[in-house]
Formats: sequence, C-alpha cells, structure tokens
Amino acid sequence: MFNVNYLLIFILTIMFSIFEKVDAKYEKLFFDLNIKDINNEELYLEKFKGKIVLIVNVASKCGFTKQYSDLQALYKKYNERGLIVLGIPSNQFGSQEPGTNKEIKNFCETNFNITFPMTDKVDVKGKNAHELYLWAKENYGKSTIPKWNFHKILINREGKVQETFGSFTAPLSQKIIKEIELLL
Repeated sequence: MFNVNYLLIFILTIMFSIFEKVDAKYEKLFFDLNIKDINNEELYLEKFKGKIVLIVNVASKCGFTKQYSDLQALYKKYNERGLIVLGIPSNQFGSQEPGTNKEIKNFCETNFNITFPMTDKVDVKGKNAHELYLWAKENYGKSTIPKWNFHKILINREGKVQETFGSFTAPLSQKIIKEIELLL
C-alpha cells in the first residue's frame, strides 16, 4: 500500500536538495592569487589579506569611465577601515581600453587623481581570462563574468566572493555601500 507521508517526505527531500545553495569549495582564496600591477610588477594579492577588495574591470574610453571618480571617493572614504579598490584594465568591451599600461596610469592619475591600486591590462572573460576571473567564475558563478566595463566583484575578508554588481550600479550606490559596510 502506498503511504502518503513517505511520498511527501520524498518530495520535500528532492525539492530541498535541488534548491539548496551549494557553497563553493574554494580550493584557493582570492589572497592566494597574483596579478601584475600597472607598472608590470608582480602584485601578490596576499598583500590584501584580511581586507575587503572591490575588483573593477575599467576602461578609459567608456561611457562609465566617470565611475573612476566614485571609485576614488569610495576608496578614500573606506580605505582606512579596510577597503581596497582594485582597478583591472581590460580592452575586451568595444576596444575601450586601447592604451598601454603607462598611458592608462597617466590617464587615471591626470583625470581622476586615482590612488587605488591598478593592474596590468588583462582579459576578464573568455578562454584567455586572467586566473583571477576564472577563479571567481569557478567559485561564485556566471555573475562574476563582466558583461561590460566597470563590472564589480566584492571580495570579503576571508578571500571569497561576497557579491557582484553590474556596470550600471554606481560605486557610491546604496547597494554597494550597504554591502561594504556590512563587511566592515
């Protein structure tokens, strides 16, 4: 004879196993990775261990380029409390970052007084994406893959992806500020 209680338990078990959020294994943390800085020197991300890091793929000739001002303001406001903004130039979206590292650095310092760390120009999506972006995708999913310039990935103090924000989300938006303050 068929027992309805067993069927209900079976269905609930299946439902919860399908919809349960699975935490990534994180064989590596953000702080275990490296990337070249804008001066082509190795930047060991362990340098930021215990800090909150907002990774942003940037471009000098984009409609979102004005976000540099807000990124600098965010960095200035929260840096002493443990926030690092990390600008990662990429030329993958509309060829809007065609310059050399030296040209990018000069543009950022001259036009936006950028003092937060910047990296070497790298790919942020596709088969040639930098290891940092491959790591983020593997551990957090597709929302870490930039769809355009000024996509943001927030890394928590444990070195794991906390949240992602699209290009249209301004650096000083309540959405980002709230998440940063939660981590501080």
